[in-house]
Amino acid sequence: MDRFYADYAVKQTFELLKIDSPTGFTAAAVDWVKAAFSSLGYPVVLTEKGGVLVTLGGEDEKNALLLEAHTDTLGAMVAEIKGNGRLRLTPLGGMRAENGEAENLRLYTRSGKVYEGTLQLCNASVHVNGRYGETARNFNTTEVVLDEDVSSAQQTRDLGIEVGDIVCFDPKTRLTDSGYIKSRFLDDKLSVGILLGLAKYIKDKSLVLPRKVYAHITVYEEVGHGGAASLPVGVTEAISVDMGCVGDGLNCTEKKVSICVKDSGGPYNYEIVSKLIAAAQKEGADYALDVYPHYGSDVEATLSAGADVRHGLIGAGVYASHGYERSHVDGVYHTLKVLKGYLNI
Repeated sequence: MDRFYADYAVKQTFELLKIDSPTGFTAAAVDWVKAAFSSLGYPVVLTEKGGVLVTLGGEDEKNALLLEAHTDTLGAMVAEIKGNGRLRLTPLGGMRAENGEAENLRLYTRSGKVYEGTLQLCNASVHVNGRYGETARNFNTTEVVLDEDVSSAQQTRDLGIEVGDIVCFDPKTRLTDSGYIKSRFLDDKLSVGILLGLAKYIKDKSLVLPRKVYAHITVYEEVGHGGAASLPVGVTEAISVDMGCVGDGLNCTEKKVSICVKDSGGPYNYEIVSKLIAAAQKEGADYALDVYPHYGSDVEATLSAGADVRHGLIGAGVYASHGYERSHVDGVYHTLKVLKGYLNI
């Protein structure tokens, strides 16, 4: 596989990262994903939950493969309009206040208006707050300071802002000359880009897949039930393409593809993991085997919903997960190579 497809995957990722899509607020991103796969000539349907189900082709419909990635991200929702006109948030997914502090954000009202603001520690001035460094950061000790002239709850409500409005953090996407990809929400928009890169490779080479292959881009992964529905008939294997963890005690780096052998949900299917390793070796992919201590995936939701399938998990290495994340074009390339080898194309 030419590195062109890794570069293409990164380009598509950057376009998707421009679209805010925390869990529960994914319609715009879904429209983009649907259009991206459709433009490559693939049949696409929307699930009732709001995900995107793509048929990538293939002949053997009784031994089909499902590839899962997700386009929902972390974010927040307005939980309270405070008396000073500022906002207390509740997280969507695993968003942490420590990682959102002093970050710019966008607030979407139900009427369609968008306002800007920043998540700050309450009483955020170091020259005023003598306990600035001692205060635990959480969503009760931080608040949204809107970039509007408001100083009361009523003034904020007069802008059309209300409890339940969606708050999206600026992804701050960058690509360095050395090939590092830095952004919030690489988990898991980078994997959506990777599946688009695979789809383009299949289309450009006019490949006939030995087995039926589907891609499901889910929209509720960050809250645990993204892959719990919409399993096509005939699927016997399901693989999550999600972020590979990078950190202490693990083997993966941002330049590798991670093959997860176990996470907090238990071990992945031994046969599938062995086949993924064989695919990596066949294609010369730089891979790592790892156990993730605090992790759950779409494919585990698929199994928890009762699906009788074998399951696996791979992903490009991502450092600082659920924070300001970093990966590398090499990790994208090696992930694509594993997928190519696994599909026997």
